Amino acid sequence: MSISLDKAPLFVGLRDDELRAIAHKAVEKTFPKDAIVINEGECTGSLYVIVSGKVKVFLAEENGKELILSIKGPGGYFGEMALDGEARSASIVTLEPSRFAVISQSDFKHILVEHPEVSQRLIEHLIHIVRRLNKNVRGLTMLNVYGRVSSLLLDLAVAHDGKLVIAEKLTQQDMANRVGSSREMVSRIFKGLSRGGYIKVEGRKITINKTLPSRL
Repeated sequence: MSISLDKAPLFVGLRDDELRAIAHKAVEKTFPKDAIVINEGECTGSLYVIVSGKVKVFLAEENGKELILSIKGPGGYFGEMALDGEARSASIVTLEPSRFAVISQSDFKHILVEHPEVSQRLIEHLIHIVRRLNKNVRGLTMLNVYGRVSSLLLDLAVAHDGKLVIAEKLTQQDMANRVGSSREMVSRIFKGLSRGGYIKVEGRKITINKTLPSRL
């Protein structure tokens, strides 16, 4: 099966022949669900573009707890920070069977030189990461757990039929990992928001019905 990169935002605007040339340099790799793609601390330098599937980017603590940094789906990519030659700064695990276009470090550097628009998008992406980390650090130090949960809900929500919906299928444990709290605490917050009619939870779909309160 040929690799298609036309859905990857990183390469938007490139001509079909340019996309084919990049895809020709890529190696296709597939992983089953719950497979480790990258381990934090590894010294590898490839860029991974997600063709299909979904992955979790996380940091693991010695006690087994995880801090989830992001969830990425088709068109997303990871591994770009290895351009500096340092070890991997986070681990990646598949959340469902996934397929990747893997581009070597040398080929990716060549792409950045040949296509300045890709370099610009990469810079904007890295700036976004830094801003998000700054926001997360501020949240961890200045907000209580409820504040961090409500902030995460609003960050993940997208407008749909006049309401805000969190389409990303996260468990309460996933959310706890992302805000640095326990699943029990997140569960209590969800129950409080549900009783107040602020949110509606159906399976893993969360709908925000009205403005979240400043505190519970």
